[in-house]
Amino acid sequence: MALSDAEVEKQINHMKKFIKQEAHEKADEIMIKAEEEFNIEKGRLLQNEKRKVSNYFERREKQLELQKKIQHSNLLNQARLAVLKSRDDHIKRVLEEASTRLSEVTRDSAHYQQMLRDLVAQGLFQLLEEEVTVRCRQEDVGLVKNVAGDAIRSYEQATKKTCKVLIDTTHLPAECSGGVELFVRAGKIKCTNTLESRLELMGTQMMPEIRTGLYGVNPSRHFMD
Repeated sequence: MALSDAEVEKQINHMKKFIKQEAHEKADEIMIKAEEEFNIEKGRLLQNEKRKVSNYFERREKQLELQKKIQHSNLLNQARLAVLKSRDDHIKRVLEEASTRLSEVTRDSAHYQQMLRDLVAQGLFQLLEEEVTVRCRQEDVGLVKNVAGDAIRSYEQATKKTCKVLIDTTHLPAECSGGVELFVRAGKIKCTNTLESRLELMGTQMMPEIRTGLYGVNPSRHFMD
């Protein structure tokens, strides 16, 4: 049975509505899926950017912390160096003051004479020669002659060797505080035992003791020799 035009039109309209409905539903699905994918991608990109920003600030924070530590270390080292320099300057002044007071050693004639005897004897032991020339201050010539015999006897008893001591005709400079110089082989080998040289030697060898006496025991020092 053939359909009338109205019925055909009705079916066509129905089909059009159905197709249109299907198209809307499909479009909605596409939009929903596209929005989901967009949100996922947006979330991924946002998370990546957040991570980048977080990593950047974390690196900056570490850099600033490192710079802070370096600056603190530099300031601490500068302060330590300043303290060490101040201490060294003070020790230098102490040794300079001791040097200016060396002349006081000679005021006690008996003590100074014994010191000359020991300085001459020490020089003999260092040189180990049969003939030694001793140079001293002009005002000490008599004292050196008095102690030379005792110094020679100490040397000969200990070494079982003989030794002759000559007093040099030239003398130590006037600015010398005291002590002696001993030399052999026309001055090619010399032992300096002046008071200044002994003070300098003592200042070098006894520097740990001097520091301890002035500033106390260093808590960071582990070896005392």
